[in-house]
Amino acid sequence: MRMRAWAEEPRPMNNLESRDGERAEEAEQSSMAASAMDGVAAAALRSVLHRVQQAAERSGRGPHQIRVVAVSKTKSVSLIREVYDSGHRCFGENYVQEIIEKAPQLPEDIEWHFIGNLQSNKVKPLLKDGEAGVPNLAVVETVDDEKDPWAAAYCGKNDEEGVMKSMDFNLYISKVVNLVPSPSEIADRLDRMVATIGRKPLKVMVQVNTSGEESKSGVDPAACVELVKHVALGCPNLEFGGLMTIGMLDYTSTPENFKTLANCRSEVCKSLGITEEQCELSMGMSGDFELAVRINPLAETIFSSHLHFLSSP
Repeated sequence: MRMRAWAEEPRPMNNLESRDGERAEEAEQSSMAASAMDGVAAAALRSVLHRVQQAAERSGRGPHQIRVVAVSKTKSVSLIREVYDSGHRCFGENYVQEIIEKAPQLPEDIEWHFIGNLQSNKVKPLLKDGEAGVPNLAVVETVDDEKDPWAAAYCGKNDEEGVMKSMDFNLYISKVVNLVPSPSEIADRLDRMVATIGRKPLKVMVQVNTSGEESKSGVDPAACVELVKHVALGCPNLEFGGLMTIGMLDYTSTPENFKTLANCRSEVCKSLGITEEQCELSMGMSGDFELAVRINPLAETIFSSHLHFLSSP
């Protein structure tokens, strides 16, 4: 039996139906836009993980041994959430104000890495800003040898900030009690703040200035062992995790930078009596992480690379 189909003549829509139709169309367009953005975030993540896998295979290691830190500075909470929904959990922030604003708006199982220059007066808001802070802060990768301004002045350096001249007498006396300045005011303040708020020991990495650029933070390679020993042995509320460096932005000396960091690790491990597998390396960014994978000599070691693949604002 054959059936014949026909269409009814369309009837005019009333105003209510017209508005409902407009709302439905707007909702569909919004959904399509969100899906498109989800697709962009997911595609970017897949692309970078594919590069990681290829680099790992070429160096004879597993991709799970390379920790991808998605650099999310200046990126919106919504974009970070989209990458999170695509399966990624490790994000890196450069600015204290940004991370303390974003972290409470995002899932608690995110592993936050602080990868920017950390000044000693920013330690308290990073760990505890009132009742906020970043409770799921996993690592501070940028512990360096920033000194207390008083220590620099007392030790005969230029007192550009007028610290000695403006110091209260009683404060001056309390400072004089300890004549030997700490190798790192950053490490000491982190250690004290972790103890104050009662959180578990905070994992930290020591930043090494392997390129010798004055514009970059980080301890000189020659002073690396001293600073690491201070963190590992003198800061009971910190857990020494490894070393971090940022190569030359134009990549002209990147191989040498990475090799210098690997040499620093060997010296640190010998001094502390630990295996090199116990000292992670954080090196490499989007343009040079494949080289970092290739240069890192230990296939068993997990190490991190800071990858800028979040291209949307």
